[in-house]
Amino acid sequence: MTVSRLVGRFKMTTAKWINERQGTPAAAVWQRNYHDRIIRDSTELARIRAYILANPGDY
Repeated sequence: MTVSRLVGRFKMTTAKWINERQGTPAAAVWQRNYHDRIIRDSTELARIRAYILANPGDY
């Protein structure tokens, strides 16, 4: 299975689960595409985590 197919299935399954629980059929949950990135070390991981926490609307 390719990474893009795996991500697509994950997004489809979780969106369905979320929408069933929220009573929001067919509501958008995920961005249309995704961006993969290799995290090379613990410093980069910490920087990315801090960015995500500071910018929750972007994810």
